Amino acid sequence: MIDQRIERRSAAVTEMPDELRNDVRLLGKLLGQVIAEQGGEDLLADVERLRKAVIAARRGETSADEITAMVAEWEIDRAVQIARAFTCYFHLANLAEEHYRIRTLRERDTEGGVQRESLAQAVDELGGERVAELVGDMELRPVLTAHPTEARRRAVVTAIQRVSAQLTDYNTPGRGASERAENTRRLLEEIDLLWRTAQLRSTKLDPLDEVRTAMAAFDETLFRVVPQVYRSLDAALGDDSGTRPPLARPFIRYGSWIGGDRDGNPNVTAKVTREAVQIQSEHVLTALETATTRIARTLTASAQFAPPSLDLNAALTAARDAHPELVSELGTRSPKEPHRQWLLYVAARIAATRRRDLDLAYLAPGDLIADLRLAQESLAGHAVRQAYGELQHLIWQVETFGFHLAELEVRQHSQVHAAALEELHAGGELSERTEEVLATIRVIAWIQERFGVRACSRYVVSFTRDAADVAAVYELAQHALGSRAPVLDVVPLFESGQDLANSPQVLSGMLEIPQVRDRLAATGRSLEIMLGYSDSAKELGPAAATLRLYEAQERLTAWAAEHDVHLLMFHGRGGALGRGGGPANRAVLAQAPGSVAGRFKVTEQGEVIFARYGHLAIARRHMEQVANAVLMTSSPSVAAATAAAASRFRPLAEQVATASEQAYRSLTEADGFPEWFALVSPLEEIGSLRLGSRPARRGLGAPRSLDDLRAIPWVFAWAQTRVNLPGWYGLGTGLASIGSMDELRAAYREWPLFNALLDNAEMSLAKTDRSIAERYLALGGRPDFARQVLEEYDRTRSLVLEVTGHARLLANRKVLSRAVQLRDPYVDALSHLQLRALRALRTGNPSDHERDRLSTLLLLSVNGVAAGLQNTG
Repeated sequence: MIDQRIERRSAAVTEMPDELRNDVRLLGKLLGQVIAEQGGEDLLADVERLRKAVIAARRGETSADEITAMVAEWEIDRAVQIARAFTCYFHLANLAEEHYRIRTLRERDTEGGVQRESLAQAVDELGGERVAELVGDMELRPVLTAHPTEARRRAVVTAIQRVSAQLTDYNTPGRGASERAENTRRLLEEIDLLWRTAQLRSTKLDPLDEVRTAMAAFDETLFRVVPQVYRSLDAALGDDSGTRPPLARPFIRYGSWIGGDRDGNPNVTAKVTREAVQIQSEHVLTALETATTRIARTLTASAQFAPPSLDLNAALTAARDAHPELVSELGTRSPKEPHRQWLLYVAARIAATRRRDLDLAYLAPGDLIADLRLAQESLAGHAVRQAYGELQHLIWQVETFGFHLAELEVRQHSQVHAAALEELHAGGELSERTEEVLATIRVIAWIQERFGVRACSRYVVSFTRDAADVAAVYELAQHALGSRAPVLDVVPLFESGQDLANSPQVLSGMLEIPQVRDRLAATGRSLEIMLGYSDSAKELGPAAATLRLYEAQERLTAWAAEHDVHLLMFHGRGGALGRGGGPANRAVLAQAPGSVAGRFKVTEQGEVIFARYGHLAIARRHMEQVANAVLMTSSPSVAAATAAAASRFRPLAEQVATASEQAYRSLTEADGFPEWFALVSPLEEIGSLRLGSRPARRGLGAPRSLDDLRAIPWVFAWAQTRVNLPGWYGLGTGLASIGSMDELRAAYREWPLFNALLDNAEMSLAKTDRSIAERYLALGGRPDFARQVLEEYDRTRSLVLEVTGHARLLANRKVLSRAVQLRDPYVDALSHLQLRALRALRTGNPSDHERDRLSTLLLLSVNGVAAGLQNTG
């Protein structure tokens, strides 16, 4: 074990590029200076002692027992300060890696040629193979959710962003000595503020806080990245992009559950849903107004060199008649610049839409698009670059975001609907919960009336077991509003293994529901269903859940073909590997043949939102990678190869899944396992982090079974113990059940699903630390459980390496390997601090005051480990 750790550590050190090393050292040095200034040289000395000790332990030069003794020497308050120091270090190390990734993306972009996993590469590789049809039908639907997996406070995120801005300036080529000195001073100022910013939330988030947090991603990234992605596709489809009508149509549609998902969250009410869509609208209309004004002010083309069309002149005359003072003022400010006048007038109308000034406001996004196209068509006659440049970007933005920004989706549990209908049928006084269900439907109707059906029509039903669960929503809508019921597309969510198996029968039953038949007729026989990754993985284990989801997709694809239905499968993936996470583009390529068909819808949760959409360059790369995968997996040749591999290796995969599920259930369904898990992990304390508005657990008290736990804290708690069990447990037993290593290796090479399963497990194993994990598992007083977990870890690690042919974990993933190994020793430091607190809370008898201080240490360490591992749930 020691030899493996030395090998992993040395490999990471040799692989770190100079630019990244320099940034990490710079930020680490400045953090050390801040710590010494604020906490004294003795605090910095203690931080350094622990840092050097954990590095020495990785080299086999000291023992974990010695580190435990060192940590035990410190007063709790000193341990809290040291935990803060390592947490701040991780925030800065993550920032340095983000900067290096951005630099790398830009360098690749300047090297020429077609970038790997880009839209250009997909178009180039597909050639004439249905590329026009595939592009014409493509849809990408990321859905932002408020699932509580972002451990950082928003104040911490913004502090990091300010450090990021200063680091960018510091690394700008050509900076003089005085400029560099000023940058260093500013870096110290911002790192000092990061150090002084509380890492833990003092108050619980409410749903509207979550809405506003997500809006930061829209304001800073999403609004700007969408036209860049479309432009990239347009350039790949034909020469002279920007001087002709676009060949690329908008294919991205954002959705949101934030403020709409009330399943298990009583804090999400009809009032919250109404306010959420209003906040969204305020942000998108502000962004559209700003963009329109910016383009208008730069559009200084004179009528002499870009004469307006007859239609534009007529429109300006009509506008002058309707709003003489406004248009006269615009004409005075922009004489003989008709296109500028027109766009300034359009900007004024967008502002009026935001203010609800009905005399001037647009009634619908289509009216705004018509006005923008009027300017575009006028410019196309004499100034094509102005017609199809920034103005086209603006049109794409309106087409993508409308006046609502993202489609707000409602989700509720099927049992809530059943209980509401039971009350309504009984004819007695309605409970508050039933009244809330009816109020939610009325709010959906109000949203549709105000912003259009596209703004909110999808209603997701959790734990759909039967078509009656879908019919219940339509019946409730009749109770709520009768003939004025809103347009609803009820989306069944299949989560458990049994529900996944029964899903085609449920859909057949849905075809008998009159409202579903009406919606099929209205939408060209389009139907949407949702697949739940989190609960299926928690129930079955990672390997079995992966195969059962794949099988469900195959059956559903066949069902759709048989019933002439265009089926959109909505993938409810989490951020962590134990909840269906991992690289999104590889996840797309691993889907069952025919199940994507040019359309992919997926949840983007918690810390994933800011990891993927926190910076423009990274967001663009992510969107292009996913779009590339959607095009590739939808092509006939790729689909045929995947189908052939699936057919060949299906018996093998079934055997792996069956054996792995048996191993997983033998642990998780054993008597006393939930109680043991609560003892060996910070499960109980995670709720105190106030990660989100949603309760962390179903019901009250300690968990009596896995059903009592939500998937997020289940995964989050295992990550904290450095075990990462949900990402790999049972896979080793599954692989061991196969007699032929050659067949396993062939499946890994040829079948994208099996490849993704093993690679994801390998990533999870790489974030596991056996020696640290042993110390957590020992806290539960069940050596049998601890032995079972560690034996499966050893088995899985060994067989995964043997199948993949890798000499060490992540040997073929240089960037990820470097990221994991760079952090490992420092995560160890926080784990030792967390273990001290957890041990005292579990086995000691602390006073109330000491318990509070120990809890603070525990929660700070939880926050820091999450930052170090770069994922929570």
